[in-house]
Amino acid sequence: MPGFNDRDRGRDRGFGGGPRFGGNRGGTSGKYGNPGERLMKKKWNLDELPKFEKNFYQEHPDVVRRTPQECDQYRRSKEITVRGINCPKPILNFNEASFPANVMEAIKRQNFTEPTPIQGQGWPVALSGLDMVGVAMTGSGKTLSYLLPGIVHINHQPFLQRGDGPILLVLAPTRELAQQVQQVAAEYGRACRLRSTCIYGGAPKGPQIRDLERGVEICIATPGRLIDFLEAGKTNLNRCTYLVLDEADRMLDMGFEPQIRKIVDQIRPDRQTLMWSATWPKEVRQLAEDFLRDYVHINIGALELSANHNILQIVDVCNDGEKDDKLVRLMEEIMSEKENKTIVFVETKRRCDDLTRRLRRDGWPAMGIHGDKSQQERDWVLNEFKHGKSPILIATDVASRGLDVEDVKFVINYDYPNSSEDYIHRIGRTARSSKTGTAYTFFTPGNIKQVNDLISVLREANQAINPNLLQLVEDRGRFRGRGGMNDRRDRFSSGKRGGWDRENYDRGFGGKRDFGNKSQNGFGNKSQNGFGAQNYNGNFNSYGSNVQSGFRAGAQNGTYQNGYSTQQTGYSAPPMQNGMTQQAYTYPTATATAPAVIGYPMPTSYPQ
Repeated sequence: MPGFNDRDRGRDRGFGGGPRFGGNRGGTSGKYGNPGERLMKKKWNLDELPKFEKNFYQEHPDVVRRTPQECDQYRRSKEITVRGINCPKPILNFNEASFPANVMEAIKRQNFTEPTPIQGQGWPVALSGLDMVGVAMTGSGKTLSYLLPGIVHINHQPFLQRGDGPILLVLAPTRELAQQVQQVAAEYGRACRLRSTCIYGGAPKGPQIRDLERGVEICIATPGRLIDFLEAGKTNLNRCTYLVLDEADRMLDMGFEPQIRKIVDQIRPDRQTLMWSATWPKEVRQLAEDFLRDYVHINIGALELSANHNILQIVDVCNDGEKDDKLVRLMEEIMSEKENKTIVFVETKRRCDDLTRRLRRDGWPAMGIHGDKSQQERDWVLNEFKHGKSPILIATDVASRGLDVEDVKFVINYDYPNSSEDYIHRIGRTARSSKTGTAYTFFTPGNIKQVNDLISVLREANQAINPNLLQLVEDRGRFRGRGGMNDRRDRFSSGKRGGWDRENYDRGFGGKRDFGNKSQNGFGNKSQNGFGAQNYNGNFNSYGSNVQSGFRAGAQNGTYQNGYSTQQTGYSAPPMQNGMTQQAYTYPTATATAPAVIGYPMPTSYPQ
């Protein structure tokens, strides 16, 4: 079979097909402009469909004897909020779930002590055949919450016949999450002699097609690749009676809603549907109303936007030009620790490559991962990171959800994400399975639109709030009173203000313009804050937006508005680059001195 090309990889991130400089968001190019356009919505007649059973739950005697007061006490102690009718009582240990013996043996091999809160309340709901929505923080054990009831569901269905599609379908937003779910499904499915496969872009189609043709009871898929196979007739969903939408909020963020709706149209309407999410925005609520019937809503933790309370959150308010020095000092502190596995999140693919290159040049064991990496390279990088051979992983948001590495101790937000929901998912890569972790965040004035949400997240988690963060709120109010801040000026370059950069953004919506003439923040030519193509920090070589190789001789002296005056090295870009017409601007000589160096980590004090 032919290899998987860039168009396919783009579709698995919600991009348009073909070159990612145009096209519809979440769509494909060519004759059929939208994903799944050739899939016709099926007209189901429930009277003609074969009947199936989905309620297999029998309460354990200990659960039967449990009083409503005891159930309420358990839910309060675990911060479980339940909405909906006919919600079963929670279970407190694995024996009360009444799973098959081979499943119980697999659980015992994992040395689990008791069900997590989402499992304790979610298993009875799923085993009862009810639709449900589970809202829980990352690392809460949600994968087993839907897989084990799904295995019980499959065991009560007729055997697959030749040409039948899967019985259990899990839709996941990213390849990494799909692969991790597949690993769990293979381990527990093997005990029950069930077959599973993982369908995702960035890998050859041939082996995946052969798995589907041989017949699998469990299919874990990303929407883009599954749409391809459904359109080509390589599989069908006629036998699917157990549907899981994992990280539904993330799939909507990535622009997968049209694909999800096309896929769900191929599944019988009397199926059992389970939706899982870390947040509960209105878009996810609308999806639940459309796909689920009389569902039970289970929320773990606070009902509002909340982060894992086992994570120490430290926010450093700084300018873009200070990030590199702060990151190096932070790395020196972290690498001196015994447990030092760290994920550094950046906003764009180009910044991911540049930062990885600079860190490796300075001797740091760093590797990068983003959506334009081949699947083979991404698998290799993740394997090196998981086994500790390269304890520093530089990543875009493509890895911020579903990346399940148990011993990640630190998360660094080099670039603050576009939303506080993404912030919560990023820092959720640490403190998995009731462990503890630390999250450092560089917050710049360009992120001021997110400041109130971030403060709310910090307060909900009982975290110390950097006084400089509160000062940003006051300054924002003062600027608004005098006519408002120009946030667009802070975020976009003057030449491409408001433009979408599909080439350098990983989320399917286009990105902020980091490369432009005279931009105030980010990487740009003649930038005021940060690193420009003409004025660059003396410790590193600069990488301009158009220059591909080579360095020009000679050093230039550059002065930054944030008070730093330093000797600049590297090659220079001409003024009026990238089609700009502005003349080169001469910045005034700075007189302020650089602030004092404050060591990391900062659990109690913050840099001024």
